[in-house]
Amino acid sequence: MKQFDSIESLQDYLSGSLQNTPDTAYEVKLDVTDIAGLGDLIREAKKYVSLELSGVTEIPKDAFYNREFRYSKNPYLTSVTIPDTVTSIGGSAFSSCTGLTSITIPDSVTSIEAWAFHDCESLTSVTIPNGVTGIGDGTFRYCRNLTSITIPDSVTGIGDCAFEDCAGLTSVTIGNSVASIGDRAFYRCTGLTGIAIPDSVASIGDSAFDECTGLADVTLSDSLTSIEQFTFRKCKKLKGITIPASVAYIGKSAFIGCAKLTIVTFLGDLDSDGLDEHAFRGLGDLRNKYLAGGRGTYITVKPDKTAVWTKQCNRQKNRF
Repeated sequence: MKQFDSIESLQDYLSGSLQNTPDTAYEVKLDVTDIAGLGDLIREAKKYVSLELSGVTEIPKDAFYNREFRYSKNPYLTSVTIPDTVTSIGGSAFSSCTGLTSITIPDSVTSIEAWAFHDCESLTSVTIPNGVTGIGDGTFRYCRNLTSITIPDSVTGIGDCAFEDCAGLTSVTIGNSVASIGDRAFYRCTGLTGIAIPDSVASIGDSAFDECTGLADVTLSDSLTSIEQFTFRKCKKLKGITIPASVAYIGKSAFIGCAKLTIVTFLGDLDSDGLDEHAFRGLGDLRNKYLAGGRGTYITVKPDKTAVWTKQCNRQKNRF
């Protein structure tokens, strides 16, 4: 590993180096207190770099992202090790670093701001330290090769679009302190097959799991107060859902396009104002049957716009 104590000396090294590939990325350790200009340097040098940082206390906003060229990608940064002197990662810090496959975030980091890893399409894994209090808007949006994520108990909120279009995401563990999940937070996470939402969660935003076409198993929080519009739209493999008694509102088209939904259990009492007339659009007479029959389990054989739903006797068992 080559070591440098200034960005200028690294620039001299890269400018004199041979062109390389991601598999032969130059391993570089940089000991500086300010990394301003480092992202542009690596992008313009067009040399692949595996970077270990030292001496810095923060990763600033746009550190490796060129905002002047909004659609510009930086494929040359392949991995980053952040030192334990760093406490925050700024907004869009690594946005569009499309060659970034791994990043080491120390336990000292308590803040990861919005869009920090947006469009890091090669990133396969990341560990969020237990000390981070929030996942900002768009933080991991378009990280399409990210396969699993564990959100620690220190996190209290997941922002809008936080994991939108993470198609490779198959496993999500949500910590027991998360109180809110933002709009489109997991939109189009097509590889996600199951999700357990802890009882700490009181609100889930519009389209939070919209177009999660592989989602078959959902457990909702017993503290959830509403299911907003399009929340589970086009969850084509979802066979059953239990609506907690705490839910006072189900929004428009919340379950539209759930082509395999044959069992719905209502644990509470919703009136016509709390159950949008299009909440179960495309699922036959479910809304009318529930408003007439009240809490209980409703089943159908053919979940489409002509579906006839029947309230299940208490002695029968649910089979999703």
